[in-house]
Amino acid sequence: MATQLLLLGLLIKFLIFTHAASVGICYGRLGDDLPSEQEVVDLYQSNDITRMRLYDPNPNTLQALQGTNIELLLDVPNSDLQSLTDPSAARTLAENNIQNYLDVKFRYITVGNKIDPNNGNSRFVNFVLEAMRNVHQAIVDAGLADQIKVSTATYTGLLSNTYPPSVGEFHDNVKSFIEPIIRFLRKNNLSMLANIYPYFACRDNPNISLPYSLFTSGPLVNDNGLVYSNLFDAMLDAYNAAQTRLGGGDLNIVVSESGWAPYGHRVATPENVATYYQKSVEHVKEDNGTLARPENSIETCLFAMFNENSNEGDEYERHFGLFFPDQGSKYELSF
Repeated sequence: MATQLLLLGLLIKFLIFTHAASVGICYGRLGDDLPSEQEVVDLYQSNDITRMRLYDPNPNTLQALQGTNIELLLDVPNSDLQSLTDPSAARTLAENNIQNYLDVKFRYITVGNKIDPNNGNSRFVNFVLEAMRNVHQAIVDAGLADQIKVSTATYTGLLSNTYPPSVGEFHDNVKSFIEPIIRFLRKNNLSMLANIYPYFACRDNPNISLPYSLFTSGPLVNDNGLVYSNLFDAMLDAYNAAQTRLGGGDLNIVVSESGWAPYGHRVATPENVATYYQKSVEHVKEDNGTLARPENSIETCLFAMFNENSNEGDEYERHFGLFFPDQGSKYELSF
C-alpha cells in the first residue's frame, strides 16, 4: 500500500508539472469601462480560455476564480518588490493572496515585470532576486511549492543579439542581473518567464518579413541546419541561447505575454492581429516546442483580454484587446 501511495503521489506531481502546451490571455484592468471581475471570469470560461495572467492580486478577481478550471499567473507589481525583500512581507503576501484562495489554480507567481538595467524599471533591479527568494520560501513554507512556481517576467529587450537565434546573448550589463536569477530558477526547478513580441521586431526592423512574423511564411531562416519558418520560435530560441551562455541551457521558458497591435504602424492592422493570434494558438497547440527545444511544450499568454483606456503608455498600447467591454469578440478566434 505504501508503495502504491508513493507511486500515486509521483504520478500526481508529474501530471501537475509536466509542461503542457497551453494558451491563456492576459487580463489587464487599466480601464474604466470593463466588465465586472465575475463577468470576466465567466467570459474566460465560455470561450474555453483556461489560463489567465493577472497583473496584481485583485481580491474580486481571485474570488471569482475560485472553483474554476482557469490556471493563474499572478503578478507581484514592480512597486511591491522592495517591500518583499523583507521575508515577513512575502509571508503576508502568500497568506493574503494565495492561502486565502486555495480553490484558485495558481500556477506561477510573477515577481516583477520587464525589470531591466537599461529601461525605466532599472530602479527595481536590486530587489528582484531577493523578493523572488522570499516569495518562493513563503510558498514552500505554506506547503504549496509542488503546485505554485515563482519566477519573474523578463523580455527580449534584455538581449543584445537575436539573429540568427543561436547567437542570442544578453546585453553585457544585463548579465550580472540575470545570471543569479537563472541560477536560482535552476536550483529550485522553476521556469523563466519571458514576454515575446514578434510585432515589435517586425515593426522596428524592415528586413523582417510580415509573413515570417505572422506564422504564414515557409522556412526562411537557416541557423546551422535549423530552418525557422516563424519569428516567434526564433525569438524564443534566441532567449534559450542567451540563457545557455549563462549556464541555463536546461531552463524552461514560459511566454508570459505575446501580442500584436491593431494600428499605429503599417503592419498594425486588425487583419494582422487576427492572423497572429489565431496562428499563435494553432502553433502552440501543435505541441512541437521550438526547433532548439522540441522537448519543451510552449506555454503562452496572449495580450490582452480588453482594451485599456487608462493605460498611461503610448496610444497603441490601449488597443490590444481581443474582446470589447460588452464582452463581444473583436476577432473570430478559437481557443
